[in-house]
Amino acid sequence: MIEVGIIGGAGYTAGELIRLLLNHPKVTLNFVYSTSSSGQNLSAIHHDLVGETEFKFSNQINSSVDVLFLCLGHGNSKTFLENNTFSDHTKIIDLSHDFRLNASANFQAKQFIYGLPELNKNKITNANYIANPGCFATAIQLALLPLAAQNMIQSSVHINAVTGATGAGTKPSATTHFTWRDNNFSHYKAFEHQHLSEIKESLIALQDTFDSELNFIPNRGNFSRGIFATLYLELEESLEDIISLYKSYYKNAPFTIISKNEVHLKQVVNTNKCLLHLTKHNNKLLITSAIDNLLKGASGQAIQNMNLMFGFEEQEGLKLKANYF
Repeated sequence: MIEVGIIGGAGYTAGELIRLLLNHPKVTLNFVYSTSSSGQNLSAIHHDLVGETEFKFSNQINSSVDVLFLCLGHGNSKTFLENNTFSDHTKIIDLSHDFRLNASANFQAKQFIYGLPELNKNKITNANYIANPGCFATAIQLALLPLAAQNMIQSSVHINAVTGATGAGTKPSATTHFTWRDNNFSHYKAFEHQHLSEIKESLIALQDTFDSELNFIPNRGNFSRGIFATLYLELEESLEDIISLYKSYYKNAPFTIISKNEVHLKQVVNTNKCLLHLTKHNNKLLITSAIDNLLKGASGQAIQNMNLMFGFEEQEGLKLKANYF
């Protein structure tokens, strides 16, 4: 058994992380740190945990836990680590943007590995510090990695992806409260979303000549959770060869599945899966990628990384059924 601590326990990703950790057979939850909720039951904030646990939020930190999850807002993980010291054996998994890019991956002599298992499994297995990928970045990268690995991205990539309201966090804003989201649809940060930088770095790691445009339009959906992304680019290879390429690339990736049939969000919500579907129209390849933004796009992937770091079965604690109905 390993001892686990969480910093920043009140958000959506922390709630999913807590749920997974409480049910993980190799984990003991040591503390969930939250200054605003200290002393309250976890279920006072995460209502799905009613009757599941009497564990309480704490304002104390155990610096000797085996693994620490940082569920803090972007920019706050660096500040936290600057002001707090942990034992040499404590592994850290950060769910913010702070350490994802090459330029910020080395911090206080800690080398953060980009935690996309389908790209960096061997590095993750030997890592002490992980930068968990972004949600849009996960869905988009998993759609493109097999092509980059074979130097096949030679044209512009057009990406349209829609995310649920939970992707914006728990604090309501002008574009996240119910009356705005309900029966509504909009795009934001077109062509300049912050996840583009990590996507490009991963593609270049596999295809060092990659310089194609990623034309990314992120959208806000009027549903709670999930990401549904469609991507297309020009490619002459046959569909059969492309499908074979994807199956070969993901043969040891238990959560990334190539579907023969068209996919939809209900197949992935409440799971750590990424479902991919491939089809061609003339010389255009259309790739569909669907994930749960809170699981494969955040907390589930963090658990997947933890499993790899500690030598557990990669699927341990993540064998979840989709909320299909």
